Amino acid sequence: MARIGLNQKKWLLLLHLLFSAIMLGGAVIFLVLSIVAANTDDAGIFTACYTAMHALAKTSVRASTIGTIVTGVLLSVWTHWGLFRYYWIIAKEVLTLVAVLLGPIGMYVWTLQALTIARAEGLAAVENPAFLVNSGQLWTGIVLQVLSLFLLFLLSVFKPWGKRKR
Repeated sequence: MARIGLNQKKWLLLLHLLFSAIMLGGAVIFLVLSIVAANTDDAGIFTACYTAMHALAKTSVRASTIGTIVTGVLLSVWTHWGLFRYYWIIAKEVLTLVAVLLGPIGMYVWTLQALTIARAEGLAAVENPAFLVNSGQLWTGIVLQVLSLFLLFLLSVFKPWGKRKR
């Protein structure tokens, strides 16, 4: 396994932190826009919230997720941490899978459905059973995404559970 120098590690870690921060920021933006959409009586704002969420799902959510995964894997394999040496890294890998399923996949699908219905029906969408089911899925996805990202940060800082025994 190739090792990298201290300077390269710092740059790679900086990139990893930036991508991770963008992921968390995106999840918080989704939460804020969902709250605004749920509490507005303006059809334009309602539709704009879902338009913005869908645009983010197609762009920064995908880019930040890919960037975070690539830099995280490189940090693992190019440093002493490894991919499977520590329990906290394995837990991060599982949570990353959750974040991928919720972020680039779930958010894209749920915001596309919400946007399609919101554009067609405006505020009347909140009476549409398909919209309500989709909205529940979107809310659940957003909450789980924020929680999983919080746990990822927590694991990265505290590194619990130690090294696996061979």
